[in-house]
Amino acid sequence: MLLEIRDATKIYGSSGGSKDEVVALQDFNLKIPKSPASITAIAGESGSGKTTLANAILGFVKLTSGQVIYDGQDIAHAARAQMKDYRRDVQAVFQDPFGVYNPFYRVQHVFYQVIRNFGLNHNRAEWQQMIEEALNAVGLRGQDVLRKYPHQLSGGQRQRIMMARAYMIEPRLIVADEPVSMVDASLRASILDVMLRLKEEKGISFLYITHDLSTAYQVGDQIYVLYQGSVAEKGATFSVIDRPRHPYVQLLVDSVPVPDPDVKWEGEVVFPPEEEMRSSVASGCRFYSRCSQRLDQCLQQQPPLYQVDDSDHQVACYLMST
Repeated sequence: MLLEIRDATKIYGSSGGSKDEVVALQDFNLKIPKSPASITAIAGESGSGKTTLANAILGFVKLTSGQVIYDGQDIAHAARAQMKDYRRDVQAVFQDPFGVYNPFYRVQHVFYQVIRNFGLNHNRAEWQQMIEEALNAVGLRGQDVLRKYPHQLSGGQRQRIMMARAYMIEPRLIVADEPVSMVDASLRASILDVMLRLKEEKGISFLYITHDLSTAYQVGDQIYVLYQGSVAEKGATFSVIDRPRHPYVQLLVDSVPVPDPDVKWEGEVVFPPEEEMRSSVASGCRFYSRCSQRLDQCLQQQPPLYQVDDSDHQVACYLMST
């Protein structure tokens, strides 16, 4: 496996099971194979644990329990040299295409820093060739962007430059945390197309973190739908979104407008008042207070993942046990 996450749990707040604790991620498992390259979507609403997962993979936060294993090595016990290799192999593209740039430097500074930090080349001509190749891979040209300052570029250009920066290092995995959420709808397709081309042509896998099921459906091979830190449903993207089985995922899919003028959209899905159920790992189903099909056993413990078809489609709901 390229990346494997085993029983990852992250609890924020004071210890001892107090009410101040928040279970951001609970018993999360994930496997990304070395080949073929794939795009794995992690979807869910704000506060579902998506960014906590990304930060744990990138080494920005330490898990309370569980493991992040890259190419057979637990990164929590990796030596300094191994971590440097890991940071080269696992790159990130963040949500904000504005905040990741230093406004005092031209765009070329982004690439020069990467080349120096990873010792990619010492010849300036080779530098320029590498940068130009990376920009071409995302549909840009050096003469158009390198001498400009970040504020002179559009949000879509800035985000594609971040893709180019990551690509130049020749990573095996890119963690893309909401990469299209802060750009215009007209630019989203171009960024998603870059992801697909890098997967197909360069063999780079992606962990695509998003709250947008429509873009996850466009590019994702597999999808994990999180709710309050736990997996509600997982499997092949077309299977999960076309045939959702968890009550929460059904509500999510129903909330996406259908592009048909003859089908009236009812507007936002209105949830009943939500109770706080994520202050303890021992609590039952996180969706209990919102679920219209809840059972008594849902309060006893978190439901396991039940297999529902042959495409590795799994659902964390006791309704699947009957």
